[in-house]
Amino acid sequence: MIRFYLFSFLFVALNTVTFGAKISYTLKMPRPQNHYFQVEMQVEQVKQKTATVKLPVWAPGSYLVREFSRHLNQVKAYSLQGATLPVIKKTKNTWEVDLKGQTAFVLKYEVYAFELSVRTSFLDETHGFVSGPSMFMYLDGHKETGGELLVQPHASFKRISTGLTQKSDVKQGNNQTFTFENYDQLVDCPIEIGNQFEFDFEAAGVKHTVAMYGEGNYDPERLKVDMAKIVEEETKVVGVNPNKRYVFIVHNVVGGDGGLEHCNSNVLSVDRWTYDGSNYINFLNLVAHEYFHLWNVKRIRPIELGPFNYDQEVYTNYLWVMEGFTSYYDELILRRCGYYTTEEMQKKIQSAINYVEGSAGSRVQPVAHASFDAWIKAYRPNENSSNTTMTYYSRGMVIAAVLDAMIIKQSNGKECLDHLMQDLYQTYYVGKNRGFTDAEFKACLTKHTGQDMTEFFLKYIDGTEVIPYSMYFLPLGIEVNDVGSVKPVFGANVSEEGGKVIVKSIRSNTAAEDAGLSVNDEIIACMNYRVDKPMLDAFMNGAAIGDEFELTISRDQLIRKVIVKITGQKRSSFIFTNRHTDATLPLYTYWLR
Repeated sequence: MIRFYLFSFLFVALNTVTFGAKISYTLKMPRPQNHYFQVEMQVEQVKQKTATVKLPVWAPGSYLVREFSRHLNQVKAYSLQGATLPVIKKTKNTWEVDLKGQTAFVLKYEVYAFELSVRTSFLDETHGFVSGPSMFMYLDGHKETGGELLVQPHASFKRISTGLTQKSDVKQGNNQTFTFENYDQLVDCPIEIGNQFEFDFEAAGVKHTVAMYGEGNYDPERLKVDMAKIVEEETKVVGVNPNKRYVFIVHNVVGGDGGLEHCNSNVLSVDRWTYDGSNYINFLNLVAHEYFHLWNVKRIRPIELGPFNYDQEVYTNYLWVMEGFTSYYDELILRRCGYYTTEEMQKKIQSAINYVEGSAGSRVQPVAHASFDAWIKAYRPNENSSNTTMTYYSRGMVIAAVLDAMIIKQSNGKECLDHLMQDLYQTYYVGKNRGFTDAEFKACLTKHTGQDMTEFFLKYIDGTEVIPYSMYFLPLGIEVNDVGSVKPVFGANVSEEGGKVIVKSIRSNTAAEDAGLSVNDEIIACMNYRVDKPMLDAFMNGAAIGDEFELTISRDQLIRKVIVKITGQKRSSFIFTNRHTDATLPLYTYWLR
């Protein structure tokens, strides 16, 4: 755990259209045990009477307003001569500095950093981690201005790991100066500060650095080989690796789980004992997922996702492409690397379909809506979320597999989803230096599938109909059938807490809902028998449709009886059956190669 203090920002002469401001930052952490970074932001050549500075409210790649400004303290401004300048807070993330006739000012503030995640900053006596959006303010109207960042680590911290470019001629002790071309680049490069273990490998012509914080059972030599395989295979998908250098920051902690992408780096949070057995594949899957984002999200993207508006939510209907396609490729890449057999990869797709179609929310929330509503639903789940929402990760993965099959069929095995990704990359990122519009994505998809995609979008993207999977996969030799049947369902998910059986969620249109059970009810008895969770499960798992059970429950300390009449519910269960012919086998082999 590490502490960062942000102070003094270095000057870099980068002109802007409005007024040629020079911006520099200094980051300090003199007492990491108090979890405060100290930050100084120095701005010169300001030609306005007042300067407006802002702190983002969210971190790109994580679609939730996190209100980073709640961690800021003591925002003060000074002239270069040290005179105090008035600072007025205008909104939750905006401050106005009265320059009093000055053309330069220094802004100083503290950032409390004690949340170790891939999207937030952290500091203690073991290390510091900086997530840029939570740490660095920007001069309003000057996000395109470049500059310098001076990092002054605590004396006990000997290493700095980041995707930022180090200024070669400046290094004093452990202090290092980095340059950035604009504000987006500054906050897109997380910084690990401490005594992390580093190792390097080269893949796809790119130098990769892995910075390991925390103890773990990892083998650097094994990781060099396996991570290089993933890099090489993912580079083949798009055909070019745009980076000269790439940094993995890995936090090995108890219960770590997740990652966040950046243009030339990523942050992975994993359990420190994840590098052995079946867990190791999960780690490689995470590596593949976050690395693929350097193309898909950071460069191939809907037009809404950059340049960023850091003040508010940025809505898009296409997170199912950004995250869903990436979820498809993180599995497919492991197959191409040889970590999965063809059969195992096929089962991955089958399992994804069953998860999606078995979810109550899949019939309620279209995947386009799931993308748009990520800001208000995905990161704020409640006890009813499973009934009303669908993850754009899983649904998007399934759709990616279907589109892959469509392209392979259309091209007779000469093209696949890779070629769509290459087209999007070259046409919009390289050719137009921007993201794609809704119409442009659909047109590109139509080009590669050879089909008008209007109805497909209407039914399966903007609608909630079940995809006719066999129609799309049979040309590749895979017959898909739903063998699910109507089965008795209780419908209440319960857990045992402190010796009490507590209802945690209720599935829609089930016996539990019909009976009036509610979340947080305590189930005391069934048929006058006091029950624990195993006993209640035994009652319900042995029930048939039409069976009735009297439950004794406690709600708000009041005892009441309810009658649960077991109902039936269809649960989809899709199975893949190989129907290979001489015509389909080459297509199947190309698909899951």
